[in-house]
Amino acid sequence: MLAIFRKEINSFFSSLTAYIVMAVFLTAVGLLMWVFPDTNILNYGYADLGTFFNLTPFVLLFLIPAITMRALAEEVRNGTIELLLTKPLSTWGLILGKFWASWALALVTLLPTLLYYYSIYQLGNPVGNVDSAQIFGSYIGLALLSAVFVAVGLWTSSLSDNQIVAFVLGVFISFLLYNGIGAVAKLDFWGSLAYPLSWISLDEQYADLGRGLIDSRNVVYLFSVTLLFLWLTQSRVAARRK
Repeated sequence: MLAIFRKEINSFFSSLTAYIVMAVFLTAVGLLMWVFPDTNILNYGYADLGTFFNLTPFVLLFLIPAITMRALAEEVRNGTIELLLTKPLSTWGLILGKFWASWALALVTLLPTLLYYYSIYQLGNPVGNVDSAQIFGSYIGLALLSAVFVAVGLWTSSLSDNQIVAFVLGVFISFLLYNGIGAVAKLDFWGSLAYPLSWISLDEQYADLGRGLIDSRNVVYLFSVTLLFLWLTQSRVAARRK
């Protein structure tokens, strides 16, 4: 697993992939937070990162599938997947190595945004008048959402040797899990089933963590969804080994 992890990390940072991903993400959220008038937090009149935490999941919906789309699809297209599977490497080792590398890149991309927290901390009146518990709860939520999106992206990458197909499927399924289930739960005919259906939506889990109280149920659920898609990926890759 460590060999695959190092290979993927070196692949990210020896090419423009990692730098483009980070630049696109930081530019997008930076413009949304500090420049565009409709979302500019300076226009709100109070120190708050609500805009950042509301918009970032939607940026990650596109960004993370762009990171993972080549992870397995390219291996299949180039025929190197068979070579990897003949090595003394377990299927789980292959999948987890790629997962940890992609997740690490997503987390490193989020890391510079801690400067936003420092900025609003200084902008508070008095200085430091911000809800730090809510902010760090939201960061934990973003980290766990990123893990889910990475796992989904790896699964969609295992379904096709076409990176574009993997990207589109990754965006669609991630959006469905994050926003689609909650939207469907709002339909009138669900009745008493509306609440449990909305609870399994990723945006509901993320919102709960963003309230600043870390509930183990939310953490366990997000990790469970991540493990589910990693298992689906492992099953897909293991089928090639037979």
